[in-house]
Amino acid sequence: MRRLEYFLRCIHLYPPYTKTIESMQRSLILLKPDCVQRRLIGEVLSRFEAKGLQIVGLKMLQVTPELSRQHYAEHVEKPFYQSLEDFITSAPVVAVALEGLQAIGVVREMLGATNGLQAAPGTLRGDFSSSRQMNLVHASDSEASAERELGLYFQPEEICDYSLCLTGFMRTDDE
Repeated sequence: MRRLEYFLRCIHLYPPYTKTIESMQRSLILLKPDCVQRRLIGEVLSRFEAKGLQIVGLKMLQVTPELSRQHYAEHVEKPFYQSLEDFITSAPVVAVALEGLQAIGVVREMLGATNGLQAAPGTLRGDFSSSRQMNLVHASDSEASAERELGLYFQPEEICDYSLCLTGFMRTDDE
């Protein structure tokens, strides 16, 4: 009987699994050039997956100056913008669409402080960064920015809507 229950849980028939719409979020995660160059892509993605976040979109690309201006529109007129653009266009990045319960806050908590020197040990930046700009990962800071940023990096058909067999084993349906 246990094997049958396990199988039915995997195909979401026992117990019926439904996503909690209010708390499910999507967020853009951008693995910056320093993350790619330091070969930390797998480490970063595995931490997000281990936390229960689901990758629903993934691609490697070279950020153009135009895409940089769109992404960092609020910083274009600031004195530091040119160095930011130079950095983000210097090597490929990995754009990741993550989905999960309260994903935006969870991801930002996992990243730690923007300045790697101030980030707590155990956070991604605390463990792997010692710089403010070369801080490995960009993450959306709100649902509005997530929607805007995901639209910059992914076409709607590039975001996959699917369920994982293990989702029912990571949290209960009423969480």
